[in-house]
Amino acid sequence: MAEAAAALLERAARRDAELEELRALRVALQAVPPAALRARLGEHHLGALFALLSANDREQVSACVSILERLLQALDPLYVIQNLREELQKGLCHPEDSVKILTIAQVGRIVEDPGAVTEILNSPELLRQIINCIGGEKIAVAKEAIKSLSRIAQTQEGLEALFVSSLLSDLKNVMATSDIVRYRVYELIVEISSVSAESLNYCANSGLISELIGELTGEDVLVRATCIEMVTSLAHTPQGRQYLAQQGVIDKISNIILGAESDPFSSFYLPGFVKFFGNLAVVDSPQQICERYPVFMEKVFEMAESQDPTMIGVAVDTLGILGSNVEGKQVLQKTRSRFQNLLSKIGHQAKNAPTELRLRCLDAISSLLYLPPEQQTEDLLRMTESWFTSLSSQPLELFRSISTQPFPDLHCGALRVFTAIANQPWAQKLMLHSPGFVEYVVDRSVEPDKASKDAKYELVKALNPVAENRPHSVHMREYELDSLLFSICWM
Repeated sequence: MAEAAAALLERAARRDAELEELRALRVALQAVPPAALRARLGEHHLGALFALLSANDREQVSACVSILERLLQALDPLYVIQNLREELQKGLCHPEDSVKILTIAQVGRIVEDPGAVTEILNSPELLRQIINCIGGEKIAVAKEAIKSLSRIAQTQEGLEALFVSSLLSDLKNVMATSDIVRYRVYELIVEISSVSAESLNYCANSGLISELIGELTGEDVLVRATCIEMVTSLAHTPQGRQYLAQQGVIDKISNIILGAESDPFSSFYLPGFVKFFGNLAVVDSPQQICERYPVFMEKVFEMAESQDPTMIGVAVDTLGILGSNVEGKQVLQKTRSRFQNLLSKIGHQAKNAPTELRLRCLDAISSLLYLPPEQQTEDLLRMTESWFTSLSSQPLELFRSISTQPFPDLHCGALRVFTAIANQPWAQKLMLHSPGFVEYVVDRSVEPDKASKDAKYELVKALNPVAENRPHSVHMREYELDSLLFSICWM
């Protein structure tokens, strides 16, 4: 088969190949491992095929793209950049998206290779073409270009090439293409800034982070909503948080939330701003963030207590994020009756709201109630038990009824709530003394799909005490649970 493919390849390289010959070559190459082609592949083969990409025949171009995809896999990235540099440059500005995708995929291979990426840094014209690809109509091309430039910027030389040369002007010029392209460049800048403090300094000195922040705090509410997502990503890194604090950005976001009461269009950006603080609290310190920016917690409670399903969903998500660690749980506990009353509403929504909001409530409840074994102090266990009882007059039955509904997502969501509390002694006692609960847990016939079986499996594992000598642990019917654990392994 390799000989037949090589013969077809040779004919294609000697003269302008007919479409039928290209089709035959495409089929033949699919049956040959790329490694088997390497010894038979020469520059004249690739040169001829790249030349055929300039034809006006879209079917011919498509066939050549498929052939080149297969052949280039056989070549080392360093060989590709050293011998096909000009072809790559032409491919990046080709009118056909399929050719651009083929070429940008090769660029991706090159930048992932430590020995080959330097060759791209010494090719400013190629870098310029990659930057221009960010402005392409095809999102797949733009995404690959962003990925490649981000990878290039992970070295000192790459940062210098992008931000201390004429390429910075190219980057700014492509931003002027459209709003969408401008946001793509911001996305690239945030990705690069997240690598290290040094990377962030280069991006900050370029002025592009300042432009992003200027749009975030500007008057256009739709732009705010888009930019806050990128600023939230920037805040996930220590250097990003430090920069935002030093520039007064966090205070500005807090002030915008404070002034949202008088803004009729605040619903466009408020969810993103609240999520920003929720994420900031988790990666930083929930107590410090909530104490320094009390407007954040107040707004979360207002949104959760409102009648707007969109706002309720954002508030529930934020509470789940905030309460995912012990410090955040303690912050919520300090609000006392207000949070207890809110839990009752969340429990009601978990039962009666539209499906999407019900799922978000179940996920938040799981996050709020979970306590790792090493953090199960008497105070914290009393707290989670009181939260659970605040969800409903009969919380165990509430989630049991949800778990028996014929909707896999809701079914699994309810099982995750049980799993979240299953290693806590008060919950084990409650489950053990609830009529029919253990029978339900060990009944594998009620699980309709693999996701449900997996969720039940996690619940059973959590119910089996891991530490035999753990204080207050309640041994359930271990022979039944062990049997279920074994039986689920057939999946």
